[in-house]
Formats: sequence, structure tokens, C-alpha cells
Amino acid sequence: MKQNETLLNIRLNGNHQIELSDLLIEEMGDNHVSTSIDTPMRDDAFVLSDEEKMKKIESHFREIMETLGLDLNDDSLRGTPKRVAKMYVKEIFSGLNPDNMPKVAMFQNKYRYNEMLVEKNISFYSNCEHHFVPIMGKAHIAYISNGNVIGLSKLNRIVEYFAKRPQVQERMTIQIANKLKEILGTEDVAVVIDAKHLCVSSRGVEDDSSSTVTAYYGGQFQNQASKDEFLKYVEMKTTY
Repeated sequence: MKQNETLLNIRLNGNHQIELSDLLIEEMGDNHVSTSIDTPMRDDAFVLSDEEKMKKIESHFREIMETLGLDLNDDSLRGTPKRVAKMYVKEIFSGLNPDNMPKVAMFQNKYRYNEMLVEKNISFYSNCEHHFVPIMGKAHIAYISNGNVIGLSKLNRIVEYFAKRPQVQERMTIQIANKLKEILGTEDVAVVIDAKHLCVSSRGVEDDSSSTVTAYYGGQFQNQASKDEFLKYVEMKTTY
């Protein structure tokens, strides 16, 4: 009971500092506990340049590999610390840097298209912030224009931006929705994410068959009819 109470405190008070037991640390990871809507970032997160970050990560990852007993004199392993550092900063965690937020141009809805616009099956790759192993899945997005629209490819870019960071799926769903509401100036936004977590399938319970679905419904999408219409489009089989 005490552990459950502590978990609740962590979930509700993202800035509350407590000392975690080893058991609680494992429980938080296995239960995918998120402590805030915003990605937890240090105040000095961008004091170092990307190049300086890569140098530090390279050094630390080399130490990890050596601690595991790997021989970095081997041709196959020698460049791994540098490759991992570049991958972390420039690729899979590049969404941590606000400078990488895609530039989104707005267009007037001259066609006066006032029905929902759905972009579905947006593939993404992210990483679980609890174990730093991949999350992969599909995002489905819909919005109803209040006078402006954005290019379809930008919806993919926004998903990619929030995926490329250590993530929790619930947080990612809300972050995408909040950014779309901000850009479009409307509450009429829906996001559904269906993803497989390798921290579930490749370790721990080792369940390779399950996936996780999270959803956000804002504005008109809170009406059951609009929600049902959106989900009907998501489930629709598309053939070419």
C-alpha cells in the first residue's frame, strides 16, 4: 500500500523529489509511469553544443562497453561509441532540441472544407525513457479546420519531432495534440497512437503479442458521433 501511495505522489507531483527504492524504480519502469506532460529537461540542457554533447556521450559509452567486458580494439567495436553518440544527438533524440521543431506554414482553407481531415498510419520510432529501448508504431491524427490548414507532411513531421526523444506514449499523445491545437488555433483535434514497446516484448514480461493504444480527443471530437467517425476512418482498410 505504501508503494502505491508513493507512485501516486510521483504521478501527481512531477517536481516532487523523493528517494526511490530499487523495487520502486523497477515498478515505475515496468508500469510506464510518467511524471509530467512536458519532457523532463534540465535548465542547462542546451548549454553544451551538439558537438560537445557527442564528445561526452562517446566517452561515457566507451566506458559502458569496457565495463561490459567488450574489447574496443576490435575493428567492429572501435567506432561504436562515436556512432552511438552521433545517433543519440543527431538522430533518435534530436526531438529534445526545440530548434528541430519543424517549421509549419499555415494556409487559408479556401476550399471551405469544414469536415474532419484525417492523416492515419503515420509510422514513427521512439524510445522508452525508462529503459532506452525502442517504441514503434502508428499515429492517427484528425482535426477540423477553423479557417486554416497545414500541409499533410507537416503532420508527419510533428509526430516525428515528439517521437525522437526518450518518451512515454501517454505523454507523446498529449504533446502532439497540444502542439496541433496551438498551431491550428482550435480544440478540434484527435490523436490515437498504437505502438509496440520493446521494453515489454524484449525484456521483463517478454510479451511479443501486445500493443499499447493511447488517445486524445479535443473539442468536437469529444462528441461520440465525431469520435466514431474518426475511428471508422482509422479502421478503414486502404488499398491502392
